[in-house]
Amino acid sequence: MIDVETSNRSGMSVETDAAVELAQRVLVTEGIGDGELGIAFVAPDEIRALKREHLGEDEATDVLSFPLDGRDDLPEGTPRALGDVVLCPQVVGSQWREPLVHGLLHLLGYDHGDEMEARELVHATQ
Repeated sequence: MIDVETSNRSGMSVETDAAVELAQRVLVTEGIGDGELGIAFVAPDEIRALKREHLGEDEATDVLSFPLDGRDDLPEGTPRALGDVVLCPQVVGSQWREPLVHGLLHLLGYDHGDEMEARELVHATQ
């Protein structure tokens, strides 16, 4: 089972249950049957600070990913810590599903390019 912890620091109402359901579905489709995942919804100033600190770019963005274990082999009995996806509802608006999928795929080791775009299309049609 994939345990998803959510937090909402955005100051907006967000569909956390739908985000958890989508994340679990995407991860199972990608072959991840168990693990721990964090999804945080944050305000523009927080995501801007995160992007500046981690990527050196001083701008708000829709989604950031902070991967941990990804698809790495782990010792038997060690829980898989996938990492965190951080979304900014004020930037993504009602179109949060695509950035969430994008962020999840980054946690699993996909990088921008044809393979990631193909995986995003798979999940968009589910």
